[in-house]
Amino acid sequence: MGRIVLEKVTKNFGDVNVIPPLDLEIEDGEFVVFVGPSGCGKSTLLRLIAGLEDVTSGQIRIDGQDATNIPPAKRGLAMVFQSYALYPHMSVRKNIAFPLKMAGVPEDEQKRRIESAAKALNLTDYMDRRPGQLSGGQRQRVAIGRAIVREPAAFLFDEPLSNLDAALRVGMRLEISELHKRLATTMIYVTHDQVEAMTMADKIVVLRAGHIEQVGSPLELYKQPRNLFVAGFIGSPKMNFLTGPEAEKQSAHTIGVRPEHISVSTESGAWKGKVGVSEHLGSDTFFHVHMDGVEEPITVRAGGEVDLHHGDMIYMSPDEDLIHRFNAEGQRIS
Repeated sequence: MGRIVLEKVTKNFGDVNVIPPLDLEIEDGEFVVFVGPSGCGKSTLLRLIAGLEDVTSGQIRIDGQDATNIPPAKRGLAMVFQSYALYPHMSVRKNIAFPLKMAGVPEDEQKRRIESAAKALNLTDYMDRRPGQLSGGQRQRVAIGRAIVREPAAFLFDEPLSNLDAALRVGMRLEISELHKRLATTMIYVTHDQVEAMTMADKIVVLRAGHIEQVGSPLELYKQPRNLFVAGFIGSPKMNFLTGPEAEKQSAHTIGVRPEHISVSTESGAWKGKVGVSEHLGSDTFFHVHMDGVEEPITVRAGGEVDLHHGDMIYMSPDEDLIHRFNAEGQRIS
């Protein structure tokens, strides 16, 4: 079991309040991602759950038990950090076994858990190597294996892929997602990368300045963002925002439309603009189009074969059913 409930949890560092009163429920077996810009409080919140930071006020319950003042080692949680934190003089096998030895787990049980973790993480052929003989992705898998063998109530990941290159990040993202499906154990994952959040999570918690802006599935946040902040943070490339006459036509202070919800024509359309920078990605091309009276260029997603060039005049038509409307306070109204 790995149900985690936070009730009115706050955190102060001296006179500075970094987590205002916050409520959150994480169900057993969920993959929950905390996402937000740097300094939003996501890692602090994870450390509060782990017990690595003291709660200023409020309560944290793990499987119904008040864990607010329980030491980290007794919370039944396993944490994987951005830094691999492996022992360089130990083999992979000994690194994975270390928490079991410290806990006094019998040798036969240690062997079972270690072999199971190695198989799950494709580390069987590397068990006698030392960390220095492994790639970054393999070292991160060892760190995850050390967490798996503890058979925790929940796994806590603090930006575990930040030190990997782009290709390895994609591979490890898939491996962690597959691991969650196999283990069916609660996982809480911290990242500033909304693509990781969208592709991995059952539930996303969007944070800003310690506040929860919205909680929901990836598609819920994509289709129905609660406010301008969430709308601009979720989705890649980010949503286009327009104010002024175009927003007034929609009876809104601000309208938002995603790049993939705008069609392009060289003949006619609702908006007219001049093509600026183009980003060719093979299957897709992203055009950044400059419109008169609009401060930021409009980003449009088109097929990879669209033949447009810098300086071309084009027309754009947003899908009327997929325009997001926001009031003056930045809250979504439709």
